[in-house]
Amino acid sequence: MARAIWSGFISFGLVSVPVGLYSATEEHQLDFHQFQRGTSDRIRNKRVNERTGREVDYEKIVKGHDVGGGEYVIVEQQELADIAPGRSRSLEISRFVDLDEIDPIHFQKSYYLAPSDAGNASSYGLLRDALAKTNRAGIASFVMRSKEYLAAIRADGKVLVLETMFFADEIRDPAKELGDLPAKSSATKQLKMAVDLVEAMSGTWRAGDYKDSYTERVKKLVADKHKGKEIVLSEEAPEATTTTDLVTALRASVEAARSRRAAGKKAPAKKTAGAKKTPAKKAAAKKSAAKKRAA
Repeated sequence: MARAIWSGFISFGLVSVPVGLYSATEEHQLDFHQFQRGTSDRIRNKRVNERTGREVDYEKIVKGHDVGGGEYVIVEQQELADIAPGRSRSLEISRFVDLDEIDPIHFQKSYYLAPSDAGNASSYGLLRDALAKTNRAGIASFVMRSKEYLAAIRADGKVLVLETMFFADEIRDPAKELGDLPAKSSATKQLKMAVDLVEAMSGTWRAGDYKDSYTERVKKLVADKHKGKEIVLSEEAPEATTTTDLVTALRASVEAARSRRAAGKKAPAKKTAGAKKTPAKKAAAKKSAAKKRAA
């Protein structure tokens, strides 16, 4: 069983439920080490005292905040823990909100919450089922690893999921970051065709339909180089569609998307027809067997 990376209590009203926090996701990653080009010499990262040039053990390192003028305020790890001793053990829900009202841009990382005490599992289940029935999320904040997090606690099947969230002032203003953006489209014909394309390409969300093809390509690259095979380059990046070609490109895209959808609908139909014949064959086999037993 996985090990909890944080443990504490979910509090809502006067109810407190002991829980553990577990990572819900893992990223695809192919490990690479650093080497000096043309050699087999590894590059190492070391924590070095810039004055003495000597390496420093991790246990002897403290944090310092720059207050300007080359002056730093040194803060010990224990001091960071002492300023919020209760917050680092408590997930206090301050409000329940409609899950659909939360802009996805606020979501940061997902974790599983599990009951850490069998005697309080019923309280955990009660909160989970109430959130599922009302489609709401509990908004809370807590401290983990010297950082305060805003969190949304929601139900997902049998488990409670905690989503760490960005605070409002951590979301960058697109107008400031990106400058002028295109105004609302006034090209009625082009907009209608764009809507048609969106509708033609629409479907049901199935997470399993999507695979990390880039990591697979990296693995193949490494394997091919190891075997001395020729490296085949992937396709080039597409060119931007010009304004004059936009209508033509949209029309062709809509037709192609509709053709793919039509072909996709026909394929399952044959499978279904075949599936209907199978029970009939089974029924006939059972009837034959019954006659033999009777004889």
